[in-house]
Amino acid sequence: MSMTKTPIALVLCAFFATAPSVAQNIKPISMDGEFGLIITTGNTEATSLSAGLSGTQELVDWSNEYKFDALYKQDKVLRGDNKVTETTAQKYFLSGQANYKLTQENQRLFVFGSYEDDRFSDFKYQSTVALGWNQQVFANETSKFSYSIGPGYSFSENQEGKNLDSVILRAALQYSLKLSDSAKITQSLSSELGGDNTKSRSVTAVSATLKDALSMKVSLKLDHNSDVEGNSKKLDTETAVTLVYTFF
Repeated sequence: MSMTKTPIALVLCAFFATAPSVAQNIKPISMDGEFGLIITTGNTEATSLSAGLSGTQELVDWSNEYKFDALYKQDKVLRGDNKVTETTAQKYFLSGQANYKLTQENQRLFVFGSYEDDRFSDFKYQSTVALGWNQQVFANETSKFSYSIGPGYSFSENQEGKNLDSVILRAALQYSLKLSDSAKITQSLSSELGGDNTKSRSVTAVSATLKDALSMKVSLKLDHNSDVEGNSKKLDTETAVTLVYTFF
């Protein structure tokens, strides 16, 4: 098995860690899909597309979370006397976390897996597997807060083909606050501390219900890598306005 395929296989193992508990499903899974499209013409010609899926699932013994994000952008630039279309952003990220409930449901053990492919970053790919302690500190009608912390392993390769695999410590938190009957704010933070690189991600979002299962969301994503080479930037930011549909 190639090094490129190894991280993917490990992530899939994390995704299917809950397979023995599927028969225990007593609550419906929730899933949201979001889509954003911006097309500009005139002096600036560009097309930007962002999409994503997120889901949660409550079982008797497990509490699971799934996420997928994609970003694609094309720009028309002048090359000599002609305008040509160039891809300027192409990125996707997927992750899954399975939380096994202990005697007290708010105290859990977690298994996490993620895979990221960003064509224009300093890395060909970045993948993580981790396990450890997860706790839901509080959850009520208006807000909830949880955190995870534990050891893991990071698989990555830069654009020059250098292998940057390393042992890591992963820490993450999630917070949500209901602002009104139709609006809420969410915040997630994660950091993976490794010997060669520390990867951190922050996602802040405010969403408001437009009608029934349709909402509008404004989000700010920050991706930071402590160790990059050449002219690559350590921090990537993405601001998006998307429509979100709750499937179930």
